[in-house]
Order: sequence, then C-alpha cells, then structure tokens
Amino acid sequence: MIPSTRKTYNQNFSDEKYQQLLDKLHDATPASIDFRIAETPIFLTDDFKNKLITAGDDIIKTILQPNFKQLTERSIPDKWRVANENDHPHFIALDFGVCKDAAGDIVPKLIELQGFPSLYGFQTFLGDTYKAVFELDDEWAPYFSGLDKESYINLLKKTIIGPYRPDEVVLMDVNAFNQKTLIDFYITQQLLGISIVSLSDLQQQGDQLFYELNGQKKRIKRIYNRLIFDEIDNDPGIFKKVVDIRQPLDVEWITHPNWFYRISKFTMPYLKGDYIPKTTFLNQLDNIPADLENYVLKPLFSFAGQGVIIDVTEDDIKEIIDPENWILQEKVNYEPIIQAPDGGIKMEIRLLYLWPNGDKKPTLAINLARLSRGKMIGVRYNQDFDWVGGTVAFAKK
Repeated sequence: MIPSTRKTYNQNFSDEKYQQLLDKLHDATPASIDFRIAETPIFLTDDFKNKLITAGDDIIKTILQPNFKQLTERSIPDKWRVANENDHPHFIALDFGVCKDAAGDIVPKLIELQGFPSLYGFQTFLGDTYKAVFELDDEWAPYFSGLDKESYINLLKKTIIGPYRPDEVVLMDVNAFNQKTLIDFYITQQLLGISIVSLSDLQQQGDQLFYELNGQKKRIKRIYNRLIFDEIDNDPGIFKKVVDIRQPLDVEWITHPNWFYRISKFTMPYLKGDYIPKTTFLNQLDNIPADLENYVLKPLFSFAGQGVIIDVTEDDIKEIIDPENWILQEKVNYEPIIQAPDGGIKMEIRLLYLWPNGDKKPTLAINLARLSRGKMIGVRYNQDFDWVGGTVAFAKK
C-alpha cells in the first residue's frame, strides 16, 4: 500500500526466494502448512494503520459496555453453553476488508469479528521469516501498541500462562494434530513451553482435569482453548466418549468457549461507525432492500464463510425458516489495492488483541492478513491462484 516500497519489493521478488520462504516455514516444525502462504507481506501506510486502530477502538468500546453480556446472551446455543464463564474474552479478532470510500480514500470496513484465538504464534514467526528471506528493513514490524517481539511474547505468556507453570497449561483442540492450524500450535508450544492435547486426551477425576506428559499424569489448571464446537456438531454422542467440557470443572478457560459466540457475527448489528457496514438481524428487517445486490446474507452460527449467500435474492430471504439466526449485511467491496506483477489483489487484515486477566481492556498486539483474487477472501477459496493466501501486514515502528 506504499507504492515505492511495493515497487522495490516486486522488483526484488523471485520464485527462488519464495521457495526459500516456504522451506523455512515448513522446516520450523513437524507440521505441514495446509493453507497457502502469499508471495508478499503487506506494507501499511501510517494513515491506514491509524484508521485501523480507530476502527478497532470503536468496536472495543461496544464490547466494554456493561450490558454487553446481556445483549449477547441469545448468541450462545444452549447445547454448547459451557459452565463457569469469566467476565471478559482473552482474545479478540477483528476482520477488515480494504475498500475505497465515496471520496476515493482507502478505508477499512469490518467484515467479521471473533472472541476466539487466531494464529498468535505463527504470525510472529511468519513476519520474521519474510523479513529474513526478503531482507526487509528492520523498521517494518507486525506489532501494534508499541510492542516489539520480546514484549509481544511476554504479553502472550501473560495472557495464556498467567501465574501458572507451563506444564499446568495445555493447548487443546478436538483433534489437535489433524488441524490446518497445527503449525501455529507447534510455534506456540515453542514460544510458551505448553503441551498440545486433543479433546480425547483429557482425563477427569472429580471436577479436575489431567493429561499425560512424559508418562506422568499432570493436573490442568488452564486450557488454551482452540476447539470450535461446529467441528463436533455432527457427532451428537461425542461427550459419551470424551470428557464433557461443558460441565462445571475446576479449570480456567483461556478464552472461555462462550465468547466465541458472544463476539461474532451476532455482534455486528450492535456496532455503529464509519468503518462498520450496516447490519440487521433478519427477523428485525422492516423491508427487504430494493438494492439486494449491495447486501450479503450470513448465518450466525457457522464459521470460515460456510453458508454465506453473496448474491442475495428476495426468495433467499423469504425461504429462511429461522430469520433470528441470520443477518443481512451491507456488502463490502474490496479494492484491489495490492499490486502483484500481473495486476491488483484484494486484501483483508485481521487485528489481533490480547486481554490477560488483570488488564482493564484488550491490547491490540499483532495482525494477520489475507490476499485474494477470488469472490471470497478465505485461503480455501483461492487455492488455484498465485500472489494470494495468508500473510502479515507490516507498519513502520
């Protein structure tokens, strides 16, 4: 997004350097990378960085409202409600599309938000690897809020490990070693020294949880939760085979699973501002807009873009049998702002916040970016293109 920097980067780019990048990423852990890595990072202008910060601050103000839990109580499906919810999320992810406004200025527009962790480990490693392979100036960094790599990792440790020993904290997912994000799990393990476990590895005694480490049974004080209930929704009997994590247990959740639903598409209708697309719960829609081509229809309880209807018709809306579980959102038109060798590329940036216990509010810490030529941004929708995929945005320190 800085023309001179982009021109220099593209001139110095080579397929050999890109392969070197991939090799370094693949060699860092036993995991394969099951999503495409883009050929380039993003270089943010100070102006756009400040717009992102302002947009994020406005959204965080809504989450900090005293009545936020009351507003979002309906967002949690009864069958997935987990006991012992805490008072705030430990992670917040805000996804912004990069667009052009009516005045022709480049602006961020909110796409989605999550009260759930993202690639907090992998992104710092990805940034380091881009900088090393492509010999980028040290003035570029993926961090915000005055953080550098050392202070970022310290904040990550404070959030996830807190007052406990690393062997009292586990990173848990349903089938942890079969996840596309496994490389992030390994990098996180390297940074924090915690174990990676699957849901089936949890052992229960009374209201306490344990896991095996080097042949010894270890008490779990905290779970760094990476499990999304959508992934086990097709197995109604799963909690007859593994520990039912919804019950009251003597364990801390980082972050508690209920926040996945509270901070989600469900939150969008409550947000206002220059960088927020108009969003309405479908059951609260007074009139179907005449310009439906400017809207997108989204189910509240799905993830990774599944179930989204991009080219909406009146029939689509009328056929919805549970309108309280859908939102109609003003369409965000991405601007192909990133110049690849063969033309413009669309971009989305995810701001990643950390909110350790004891802090009054979350800290904007690092980011994730995705490049796309397809109709949808997610890496799964851009497998057949180049100069697309997961990346990181750099700004000047």
